[in-house]
Amino acid sequence: MAIEPKTILLVEDNADDEQLTLRAMRQSEIPNMIRVARDGAEAIDFLFGDGSGRLPDLVLLDLKLPKISGLEVLQRIRAEDKSRSLPVVILTSSDEERDIVKSYDLGANSYIRKPVDFDEFIDAVRQLGLYWLMMNRSRT
Repeated sequence: MAIEPKTILLVEDNADDEQLTLRAMRQSEIPNMIRVARDGAEAIDFLFGDGSGRLPDLVLLDLKLPKISGLEVLQRIRAEDKSRSLPVVILTSSDEERDIVKSYDLGANSYIRKPVDFDEFIDAVRQLGLYWLMMNRSRT
């Protein structure tokens, strides 16, 4: 059975974390297309700006972003009917309790703190990709 490619929107302003995430997703051998937005404004434009109505299958969202914060991006995603049920995983270096609480209050599906250790980071990204893209049943 062929696996249909999924689209991931990675919203990440740190080039090193972007490359680590992309590498981990490639190593997971899940066929997917990864689009990258490097700030909150790019993310909003990707999600709502082109008018195509096509959303990614998963958003990996950093919180600390230039222009528009990750929390504001999440709030916008949940405010729109077409994107309300879009899976959004917060993938951030913040371990602040207020960020965790606010993320879930705004409708995040999961909150993952980026591990500092390289191998742990690769494993965390691989596992979340496997779960959200292979195991999780999403609304179509």
